[in-house]
Amino acid sequence: MKRVLFVCTGNTCRSPMAEGFFRLFAEESRLDVEVRSAGVSAVDGMQISTNAAVILRDKGAIPAVTSRELSAELTAWSDLILTMTTSHKKEVIQQFPDAMDKTFTLKEFAWGDAITRAKMEAREQLISELQIKQALQQPITDAERQQLAKLEKEIPDMDILDPFGRHLAVYRDCAAEIEASVKRTIDRIQDKL
Repeated sequence: MKRVLFVCTGNTCRSPMAEGFFRLFAEESRLDVEVRSAGVSAVDGMQISTNAAVILRDKGAIPAVTSRELSAELTAWSDLILTMTTSHKKEVIQQFPDAMDKTFTLKEFAWGDAITRAKMEAREQLISELQIKQALQQPITDAERQQLAKLEKEIPDMDILDPFGRHLAVYRDCAAEIEASVKRTIDRIQDKL
């Protein structure tokens, strides 16, 4: 059985929608999985947003009841961690380095190919090197800036917009993006079985 964890900021909008969609589509596909969600800055026990709950109910998906904070226990439990943004991915890996090999953004896992993932890794490596240079007060060269800009242009946006506090229409757009990525994720998991 595969265990999947979805992660966003407060675990009240995006990751509960991803969890609900994943549970629904996995059941329809008869995929034997467990799914949970959490937030990097969540407060345990908060209700999910009203708009997220409405969307999940409209789709026939069961919403998570309350939010939970990302923990070592949850990261150890999971076989696959899918975040809503690259900053969430960085946060997960920073807090739980052992989770690095199983942590991806949802869109990266669903849509990214090996070339895209390699470019993302190259960008992250270059950013780390440039941050070290800045900390050591060493100058960043024009060639390094150009290399980073080139990588940024070549890599598609892997983030899902946070709808928190916005109108239902924004939630629906966000949900559509999550839904498509979750369906693709389930296809990829089935292909690996």
